[in-house]
Amino acid sequence: MSQTPTNDQQVNLDFTSLPLKRELTDNLATMGYAQMTPIQAQSLPAILNGEDVIGQGKTGSGKTAAFGLGLLNKLNVKRFRIQTMVLCPTRELADQVAKELRTLARGIHNIKILTLCGGVPMGPQIGSLEHGAHIIVGTPGRIIDHLDRGRLDLENVDTLILDEADRMLEMGFQRELDAIMLAVPRERQTLLFSATFPDQIKTISEQFLVNPVMVKVTATHDSSSIEQHFYECGNNNDRMRALQLLLLDRNPESAVVFCNTKRETKDVAAKLSNAGFSVVALHGDLEQRDRDLMLLKFANKSASVMVATDVAARGLDIDALDMVVNYHVAYDTEVHIHRVGRTGRAGSKGAAFTFFNHEDGYKIGLIEDLLGRDIVAEGLPSESLLDKMPAQPAMVTIQIDGGKKNKVRPGDILGCLTGDNGIEGSEVGKIKITDFRSYVAVKRQVVRRALNKITKGKLKGRNYRAWELK
Repeated sequence: MSQTPTNDQQVNLDFTSLPLKRELTDNLATMGYAQMTPIQAQSLPAILNGEDVIGQGKTGSGKTAAFGLGLLNKLNVKRFRIQTMVLCPTRELADQVAKELRTLARGIHNIKILTLCGGVPMGPQIGSLEHGAHIIVGTPGRIIDHLDRGRLDLENVDTLILDEADRMLEMGFQRELDAIMLAVPRERQTLLFSATFPDQIKTISEQFLVNPVMVKVTATHDSSSIEQHFYECGNNNDRMRALQLLLLDRNPESAVVFCNTKRETKDVAAKLSNAGFSVVALHGDLEQRDRDLMLLKFANKSASVMVATDVAARGLDIDALDMVVNYHVAYDTEVHIHRVGRTGRAGSKGAAFTFFNHEDGYKIGLIEDLLGRDIVAEGLPSESLLDKMPAQPAMVTIQIDGGKKNKVRPGDILGCLTGDNGIEGSEVGKIKITDFRSYVAVKRQVVRRALNKITKGKLKGRNYRAWELK
């Protein structure tokens, strides 16, 4: 396994230094992308050279653009066959990857990218497959479903990408990955990206990759952008009290509490809800529709706290996360780094809080080595904070009984809300439209007026039912 230059070695970071198609470099310029991130600078030369690559880097490192530019540069648009397949652990990450690939491909005409994920009906996917595609982005379970039924032809795939490979293995997709690897041609380029590097990843790389180039971007965090705080908690009652005190003291707009198990996730979320906090829970037992609604409420700022397992939270793309709480110390240091890296992104300030006890000595020692300092337990905010009620989120989500099938567009909803005697545009947040439902976030103080405008006004020339999403 060969190594690329380390972070400390000089690398030309200009995209124009790479042998990329003109359409791609022109599009990157319009997107404001001039300089490569470290993982792009280290991996793209090997990817463009057709080599197998293993890339290790945290969320937000720019890995999607790294493999995206590589596969798009290689793609033959005139050859209308599935040439690339990207495997992701969750539907959310697959949607996110497909969206970024479409953005990167804007300068190249007639590229068709298809997502194949579980949790949505098979019918539309079957129809789309019949019409063909260049690139498939999907989850292992749904890909296997289509393969088993003979709906998916992978004989022309020359690039296979495993994104967040460690989480796919954690979620139990080993058998599906093995089957998919055997279903694609042996003569191919394989790119594997992972935030952590457990033994199973090593096994996959030895079995299915050929002389891979190893790219590792050091996952450390600048203390000027992320504050790390540590609190000693003897038992779960102490942890819950500490969590409530920190949330009441910091009053975050968006915070994620990481738990190590699904059971703990449900328990912590229930206790926070009973204490008056606006909270959603994200874990593997949720139906896809419920998961989508939880993510929606959190992303549009109508829920302040998300309690989640590492696997369930993988692939989330949440802007401006104020704080992260490790309810228990993560199982390994790389997972701790990954959790902490979700706050303080894009140059913003962030804070991470970790609860530990005497049994966590070894893991705390590893984190001390990582931070280069001794960890000393801090004192919690005043207990008097427990006497006050948690602040409610600034936004409320409204659900509208109409969507794409009714030809409802974001501009229609915005126009309806801000029309005659309506609310201000600045009081409207994110708008999301699905086939049969639409969702819009509005400031809490104007929710009644917004509901009145939708239900009694005119949206696309008719009245629609709408209600506050609880």
